[in-house]
Amino acid sequence: MTTSILQIFAIMIGGAIGAALRFMVSNGVYNVLGRDFPYGTLAVNIIGSFFMGLLTILLLERGDFDPLFKLAILVGFLGSFTTFSTFSLDTLSLINDGALIRAFINMVGSVVVCVSAVWLGMMVAKQL
Repeated sequence: MTTSILQIFAIMIGGAIGAALRFMVSNGVYNVLGRDFPYGTLAVNIIGSFFMGLLTILLLERGDFDPLFKLAILVGFLGSFTTFSTFSLDTLSLINDGALIRAFINMVGSVVVCVSAVWLGMMVAKQL
């Protein structure tokens, strides 16, 4: 499948809206609950994961929506609102397919390896 400029623009528009909303929701949560725990990030990840599940069914399985709209919402908007929703959907798909070992590897890899990668990036940056 080739990627068209319209697909890229649909994703960009959805992404811009999702990123702005992520900032507003996260900061709103931090303003209420404080910053002693990543409440804002957790809230965004929970909200985004819920809507990834809801909209995957409504847009892909039940609705007759334009493919560009689906890209704008699922890839652009939710992808920039929280990539954790995509991780969650991918992991659940593996579980539903019976690929429990691959789901576990994805969960451990995404958490342990990605947190380690952030730490490694910070260590490299401190040496520059």
